[in-house]
Amino acid sequence: MKVLKLHGLKDEDYLRLTFDGAFDHQAALEHELGPLLQALEEYAGEWMPDVVNGKRQRKYSRPSFWKALEERRDENSTGLGLYRTKWPALDMSLSLWFPPLPPKLGIFINVKPLSFFAETKRCRQFVEMVRAWASRYPVTHAAAHSIDDKELAGSPDFGRDERTSRRNGFDKIYEVFWLNVFGPKLVETVGRERMLSTPAHRVEELPNGSVLLVTWPTAADFASDEAREAQARAHVHLRPDLDFPTVLRTLRERSATLAPVEPRFHPDVAPLLSRVVDLVASHERQRRIAEFNAWQPPEPEEWRPADSALPPDVEDPERAREHYGTLAEHLVALLHTEVPSVFEATPESLTDADYYFWREEFPTSRLREAIDEHAVPAIGAYLGEVLVRNLGGKWIPRQKLMEAQVLVGNRVWLPFVRAWRYMRSRQALLDYSLTRLYRVAERHRW
Repeated sequence: MKVLKLHGLKDEDYLRLTFDGAFDHQAALEHELGPLLQALEEYAGEWMPDVVNGKRQRKYSRPSFWKALEERRDENSTGLGLYRTKWPALDMSLSLWFPPLPPKLGIFINVKPLSFFAETKRCRQFVEMVRAWASRYPVTHAAAHSIDDKELAGSPDFGRDERTSRRNGFDKIYEVFWLNVFGPKLVETVGRERMLSTPAHRVEELPNGSVLLVTWPTAADFASDEAREAQARAHVHLRPDLDFPTVLRTLRERSATLAPVEPRFHPDVAPLLSRVVDLVASHERQRRIAEFNAWQPPEPEEWRPADSALPPDVEDPERAREHYGTLAEHLVALLHTEVPSVFEATPESLTDADYYFWREEFPTSRLREAIDEHAVPAIGAYLGEVLVRNLGGKWIPRQKLMEAQVLVGNRVWLPFVRAWRYMRSRQALLDYSLTRLYRVAERHRW
């Protein structure tokens, strides 16, 4: 069974639920967790898991669920994963801790995309499932919200160091999310009467003393101004020390950060930048698109007028050209698995190589000596070969690689100089992209 891997899909916003609770470790697991599965099966609907993963994957069923928990159990804990093979994508985990550790039930649910929860009915069913769980299992804190907005809010650390965050958890109202369950301790910290009088879409006291709070009917609409006002009102009600205009301004700033930005990239590098932004974390992507819209790649300087070209200074020019071809083949050997288009030596293969080197953070993830000794000559030779094959260029060999030129029209280009600059840093991969030099050379070919 091939499951949809949440992080193997396009990076986009999704709904995340975190549920920190407890369970009766002395009871038989099938009895204790039966209500959890009952609520999942009743309310999940179209995002219901169809795969359970313990030590191996099985089709979801109650027996396969118990089997997975059994085979993953060790002295102090057990857990499993739940997934889907069809849209929407699901990455769900359940973890149990046993004495001598404090008995704990932890649930993570990630459903992608967030837009799946634009429907009121789906959101209502999700809330009912969480309500059923929180009513049955003593909960410290639970929350469901856009993962992008959670990232911008600084969740789960909220400005604390990681050690403090792990030790204290959600020990006060750092943020109010779309769906919240506040355990009895949090409720008493705020004051039960204040908690129950929170202005929100839904506020309900659960039988075990927890309080369920939902700020807005739908999760996907969290960034709308109306939803942000509701979120801010709830937050400042629970935290009277906060100022409503300040909280609302912060929420609106987060909405603006996530608002879609139309790409208007420089045409020479638009195919490259489109792929680069797809790899950027979704909560940072719109900001990055805006930055690239304003960014202009530097005009290539690795050229001379044709009448200023250095003459060949090698004894056997043809042998030198063959050497450049051999160097270019070294790049093909390096990249052919990850970048199959390098076999074609086309402009598109240059863009594919640009993207590969950027994705791999190549200039900083490899040894500098190896880059300068092996990668730079191979990249420069490959760039030169693409100019020769696609623009009718002609190598002008030189004893020093950095002086080797490719004549295209009324200019000679210095591909090895370009490759050296290109490999200085990750930003240099964009500033001195192979794609950009090729497109400028293409415009000056006549």
